[in-house]
Amino acid sequence: MRTIRLRVTLRDVSPRVLRVVDVPASSTLPELHELLQVALGWTDSHLHQFDACGVHYGVPHEEWPDDQMDEAGVALRGLPDRFVYLYDFGDGWTHDVELLGPGGDQPGCVYGEGTCPPEDCGGPSGYAELPAVLADPESDGCERMRDWAGELAPFDQAGTDLIVRRTVGEVPASVRLILDLLSDGVRLTPGGRLPRAVVRQVQQQRPNWYPLGRPASLEDDLPPLAALHDLMRQVGLLRLAKGVLRPTRVAANELDVVRRLRSWFPVEEFTSLLASGVVAMLAAAGPLTGEELAGRLHPLWDGWSRNGRPLTQQDVQMSISRIASVLQGLDQVHVDWPIWRAGPSALTLLCGQPR
Repeated sequence: MRTIRLRVTLRDVSPRVLRVVDVPASSTLPELHELLQVALGWTDSHLHQFDACGVHYGVPHEEWPDDQMDEAGVALRGLPDRFVYLYDFGDGWTHDVELLGPGGDQPGCVYGEGTCPPEDCGGPSGYAELPAVLADPESDGCERMRDWAGELAPFDQAGTDLIVRRTVGEVPASVRLILDLLSDGVRLTPGGRLPRAVVRQVQQQRPNWYPLGRPASLEDDLPPLAALHDLMRQVGLLRLAKGVLRPTRVAANELDVVRRLRSWFPVEEFTSLLASGVVAMLAAAGPLTGEELAGRLHPLWDGWSRNGRPLTQQDVQMSISRIASVLQGLDQVHVDWPIWRAGPSALTLLCGQPR
């Protein structure tokens, strides 16, 4: 993956807050926004804008000025070598961004200085007063400010590098397996499914996808494989022509593969929120039964309704079951009924969905 190295400096803040990050060269501005948020340490709780030599890009809103252009689809390569990234129009955090040239072989944070200020602390002027207040236990506002802002943790190079890479995303091993097996094209069965030879090759790599303990014969014997096959065709990673299924040209680019997979989970739709919730809960809490998982997630949708009645825990559990095959196929979860665990790609796919 080709990358571009950026130096990002938070303006008017002392001590200096600086990050040097390698981001995919083909990043769009919404993707860059996500990467800048995690590289600096912000929580993406406020509006943002890019200012490139007086041209403004952001998320469209009816109350915003007419001179702001929609950032969607705008490429980082289309911006000048220096531009400004604005975050939180109330506090007014201004970041000077400079393109330094080609980056390393993989995205990540290669250098950094300084702690990211806490959200909603009043911008550079408010933040300038914060360390002094926290350092003085006798100060009238010390206890209140400490409860609100917490400890100002030092910059974590390794942690920031890891979260930048996870936000960019990686192609799940299961998806790479399918792309490799179909690289030369495979003729489908008369019913339009994968042939037995491919099914058994997948079963060798993912034996838990068919828990009956014997060789699978049909694609539908492995529900995660069937779900993955259909999903990859829907998002344009596989194409059927004259009965032969093979990867599309898009599938040759790792970042494009991640983008296509993420596109199957439309932002703010219940299925996407549920999938992200399942993966995040398992990654944080460890193995859970399906019932325990639904019980922990149900409060997140307090007040939601289904067919005119409140959403129940059973509704959530049934919805989780319906997306189980997709999540297993994408290596997001590992299910050994009745136990659910986070899968090997749990932290490198859904966590980077653009908002």
